[in-house]
Amino acid sequence: MTCEQLWKGCLDVIKDNIPETAYDTWFAPIMPLKYENNIFVLQVPSPFFVEYIEEKYIDLLGKTLYRVVGEGTRLEYRVLVDKGNNKKIPLPSAADQPRPKPGYVNPYAKNRLPDIDPQLNPAYTFANLIEGASNKLARTAGISIANEPGKTIFNPLFVYGQSGVGKTHLANAIGVMAKQLHPEKRVLYVSANTFQVQYTDAVRNNTANDFLNFYQTIDVLIVDDIQEFAGKTGTQNTFFHIFNHLHQSGKQLVLTSDRSPIVMAGLEQRLLTRFKWGLSAEIEKPDFAMRKAILENKIYRDGLDIPANVVDYIAEHVTDSVRDLEGVLVSLMAHSTLADKPLDLQLAEKVIARIVNITPKVNTVERIRDVVCDYFDLSVDAISTKSRKREVVQARQIAMYLSKKLTQSSLAAIGEAIGKRDHATVLHACKIVGDLMETDKRFRNSVHEIEQRLKA
Repeated sequence: MTCEQLWKGCLDVIKDNIPETAYDTWFAPIMPLKYENNIFVLQVPSPFFVEYIEEKYIDLLGKTLYRVVGEGTRLEYRVLVDKGNNKKIPLPSAADQPRPKPGYVNPYAKNRLPDIDPQLNPAYTFANLIEGASNKLARTAGISIANEPGKTIFNPLFVYGQSGVGKTHLANAIGVMAKQLHPEKRVLYVSANTFQVQYTDAVRNNTANDFLNFYQTIDVLIVDDIQEFAGKTGTQNTFFHIFNHLHQSGKQLVLTSDRSPIVMAGLEQRLLTRFKWGLSAEIEKPDFAMRKAILENKIYRDGLDIPANVVDYIAEHVTDSVRDLEGVLVSLMAHSTLADKPLDLQLAEKVIARIVNITPKVNTVERIRDVVCDYFDLSVDAISTKSRKREVVQARQIAMYLSKKLTQSSLAAIGEAIGKRDHATVLHACKIVGDLMETDKRFRNSVHEIEQRLKA
C-alpha cells in the first residue's frame, strides 16, 4: 500500500473516535509524505500542530498507526512553513504503550461488562443428571448448547414436563457448564417469578429502561417456569423485546415450563410462536430403570449403604418424580438412624406408605403374556403356535411360570390363554423355568427383568 492509502486508513479510524470539528481542524490538513524503513513522515501546517497533537491525540495516533501500518512504526513530522525544521517524534512500541490520558477512550479495547452472579446452583450438573429415555433428547440438546451457546439450532431450548422431573436441574446444568467452558460470557438463571418482581420494581422506580438494557447484555439467559408470565401483559411485552434482541444477537435462551407451548394459556401468541422457533423437548416421568439408576447414583455419591431389594422397592413404588425419590431416601435414612432400626424392606414399606399412595399391581395372564412377548420381540401369535424354536418355547414357558406366580388363575386357565395348552404343560413349564433359574444366571436375570416390568 502507498503512504497515501495507509494514511487514509488511519484517518478513517481517527474520524470515528474524535468530534468532527476536531478532525477537520487538526487532521484533515495533514498530508502523508512517505513511508519507508518503518518511518511514517507527515507534513503539518505549523509547529503548533505538532505540539497540540502531541498533547491531545498522541495516544490515539500511535495506536492507529500500529493497527493500520504495523507494529514498530515511528512517526516524523515535517513542518510546511519551515522546510528546514524536521521534528522527529518517536512513538513507543506496542509492548510499552503509554497510559491513556484522562478522558481518552481506547478505540480498540472491548468494553468489558462487569461480571454478574449467574444465580446458578452448582450442585446441578450434567455429571449427576442421569440420562434415560425420558430425558435423553433434552439432556443431549442441553450439552450441545453449553458447548456452543447461541450457535446451535436449539435456540431457544424450550423444556417442558410436570413438576419434579428434572427441568430445573437441566436448566442449571446448562448454565454451569456454559460458564465453565466460556467464563467470559454473562450467564443468568432466573425464575419467571423473580423476573416479574424485578420488572414490577423497575416500573415503580422508573428504571424500566435500565432493566431492559441489563437483560439485553446477557449471553445465556435461562428462565425457569415461564408459564408464570400468563396474564401479565407488561412483563410479556418486556420479555418479548428482550427475547428478540438476544435471539437476533446470537445469544442463547433456555426456557422451562410445566406444559407444552401449544397448550399454554394466558401468553401472547407472538411469544408462543417464538418459543417454538428452536427445540421443544419434553421430559417425561422416569421409567423404572432410570429411577433405579438415579437412586444408585445418589447412594454412591452420598456413601450410603442400602440393600438392593430396598432400592428396587423404592424404584417400583415412587414413580412420579425425581424429587420424590430423593425425598424418600432422606426420610428412610432418618427413620433408620433416629429409631435405630435396620434399613430393610419392612422399614421401606412402612416409610413409603406414608409418602406415596401404593396401588397394588394387578396382573392378568394376558398382560404377562404380552409383556413377555414384548421382551423377546415376539408376536402373541408366535407363542400360541406349536413352534419348537428355542426362543419361542422359552418365552412360552416364562409366561406360564410368571402367570402361576403372579396371578390367581388356575393352571388350566393359564394353559388356555397361552397357546391352548393343558395344565400338565403349564406344570412342566414352571419346573423347567425354576430349574434354569437356579443354574443359568443370564436366564435368571431375564426373568427378573420381565418381573420388574410387570411391577412398574
